[in-house]
Amino acid sequence: MSTETNQQNLIERLFAAGAHFGFSKSRRHPSVKPYLFGSKQGTDIFDLEKTAAQIEEAKAALHAMGAAGKKVLFISTKEETAKLVKAAAEKAEAPYVVNRWIGGLLTNWVEMKKRIDRLHALTAEGESGELERKYTKKERVMIGREIEKLIYNFGGVKALDNIPAMLVVVDPRHDHIAVTEATDKNLPVIGIMSSDNNAKKVTTPVLINDALQTSVKVVLDELMAAYQAGLATYVPKAAPAARPSARRSPRS
Repeated sequence: MSTETNQQNLIERLFAAGAHFGFSKSRRHPSVKPYLFGSKQGTDIFDLEKTAAQIEEAKAALHAMGAAGKKVLFISTKEETAKLVKAAAEKAEAPYVVNRWIGGLLTNWVEMKKRIDRLHALTAEGESGELERKYTKKERVMIGREIEKLIYNFGGVKALDNIPAMLVVVDPRHDHIAVTEATDKNLPVIGIMSSDNNAKKVTTPVLINDALQTSVKVVLDELMAAYQAGLATYVPKAAPAARPSARRSPRS
């Protein structure tokens, strides 16, 4: 299938999913005007040809991240799309945040990593039966509550060893703190957004109806497939072979 045919197919799927509908003109952020086809009865309409081009740009960036073996963090704490993001991220074995953004997750990583390590330690103790042996029933109840809280806050990022290399955010306006932290850390951000967002706040905007699950799913599926395709080509660098220690010549 040719690139042109692929593009047309994508545009048709976006249209069928209702991706072309933005918000009312009164809610429009000025930065999205170049991506609009026009307005209909007061509702902004996205130019899906431009949206498809944005998706291709985002896919190329994600493929490159995957091919380099880099972690991409997927984010949506908005009720309408959180489940979609979680399902897509879990399928790709990628980290995600869907419950709430913990302030400092990127900008105060050292402290956040301590909480993630605590989650790993308690989980391991529970699986080994060590919690049963070491603590009283009352103490185990308290620890159980701590584990639940840690899973709620950090369960989606427990596989992260360091901050991610890129963020994909559904509705950056809603999760603006995550975007601000990424900007502070000079991390690229792909923003799946509607017309009420500031397109200049992210590296790669993808303008669609971000309130419709059908619309968001089309884009997420495209982006995830590109990231997974990149990961499939990743070949970890072999560890350098240990240099033989120099043998000391015997004294004469």
